[in-house]
Amino acid sequence: MWKTYYTPRTLEEALQLLNEHTDQARLLAGGTDLIIEMERGVRSPDVIIDISRIPGLDAISLDDQDVIHLGPLVTHNQVVGSAMCVDRAFPLVKACWEVGAPQIRNRGTVAGNLVTASPANDTISPLWAMGASVTLQSVDGERTLSFDEFFLGVRKTALKPNEMIVDITCPAMESHQIGTFVKLGLRRAQAISVVNVTVVLSMLADTVTQARITLGSVAPTIVRAAEAERFLTGKVLTPEVMTHAGQLVDQNVAPISDIRGSAEYRRYMCQTLTTHALQELAAGTERDAVPPKPVMLWGQTDGHFPPSAGNGTATATDHSRANSEPIETIINGQPYTIANANHKTLLRMLREDVDLIGTKEGCAEGECGACTVLLDGIAVMSCLVPAPRAHGSRIITIEGLADAENLHPVQQAFVDENAVQCGYCTPGFIMSGASLLDERKQPPPDEIKQAITGNLCRCTGYYNILNALEKAVEQRQSK
Repeated sequence: MWKTYYTPRTLEEALQLLNEHTDQARLLAGGTDLIIEMERGVRSPDVIIDISRIPGLDAISLDDQDVIHLGPLVTHNQVVGSAMCVDRAFPLVKACWEVGAPQIRNRGTVAGNLVTASPANDTISPLWAMGASVTLQSVDGERTLSFDEFFLGVRKTALKPNEMIVDITCPAMESHQIGTFVKLGLRRAQAISVVNVTVVLSMLADTVTQARITLGSVAPTIVRAAEAERFLTGKVLTPEVMTHAGQLVDQNVAPISDIRGSAEYRRYMCQTLTTHALQELAAGTERDAVPPKPVMLWGQTDGHFPPSAGNGTATATDHSRANSEPIETIINGQPYTIANANHKTLLRMLREDVDLIGTKEGCAEGECGACTVLLDGIAVMSCLVPAPRAHGSRIITIEGLADAENLHPVQQAFVDENAVQCGYCTPGFIMSGASLLDERKQPPPDEIKQAITGNLCRCTGYYNILNALEKAVEQRQSK
């Protein structure tokens, strides 16, 4: 898939590598978009620069000017898990919660979502409505661009070949501001937006003093609904006002048609979702869709991957990893040295080089969850993780859950409840369930459902799977 794989340990080294290789190279943070693009032949970079081991780039902070800062390695789940973001950037939190599934949100980064620059990407719309900017850095220096300046078209940005995003900033929402994000997808989880809408309002008592409405997945870039914004200013959110504001969205949007929806349908849904978002804000129910304690599948970790993880075998020379260099990792508690695997995904390395075939390849696109493993204690889709990322890390697969005498409680519950039909998806469900039980002592049924939103079963209808996971929880309660 690539010729050379670099794992820089400092930002300066990453920028130097990027400057040296420019058009031949791609940065990789989470890889949830890039790996798919390479598999499909959309991109064929000779050089991968994996910045995911650089310390300090996954920080979320609030400065003394009330500006939120997101580092380039901040994942969607880290935003969801940030109390400060929940309090001061709720539209972004809600959008991040709608991205993919827990395993995807554990690897996918907000910065990567911006760089991919698809108008359907969920985090762009709320950040745009909140007045966000990006800081870009290269060996030549830094520059900060507003979103209007950064996004140039479908999958086009102002990012130069030797630049990377080093900071995403937006003003924190004040106590007099309310906002929400609403998305229409073709299914409840792991759905690409057909349309998404963000509304941010400044209020004086019950009167709107300023409105910002952004529409995603309807045009080459995000669209501002200027007419609706002007209309709402000075108004109270009565049913008539909210309905008319939704109708005014038509004046600012010329939707596209594609496989997910026609232009006419998108136009109708822009109006409908805008009205719905305003109704949520008027009723104060916008936060109901995000659980107060969302399931992350972080196990017993804090959701941050260690900069230099695992068994301590990483050395100063690891910044450049040619395809001939071995990957040294710990899998299911056993050390492995794996040669000639640097050019493939973690999933294929596990199956082809370590003969751990319990981890299944169902889609190779992060859709089905059959390939779920734990990477340094955090659930990920192994089909979207480069094999070299395993160097110096600890991995647990389905084969590593049981001990010498007993199956893992989730495995045993699947046996007891006959939660298997063809069995192909089963390892992924069990890995997600095991991660959940590590994260939560007594998860209720709703949290069990959250945990398996990234796992698809095409046979059973999920009933026995849910029964098995509930039984595993009950067995823990009885001990």
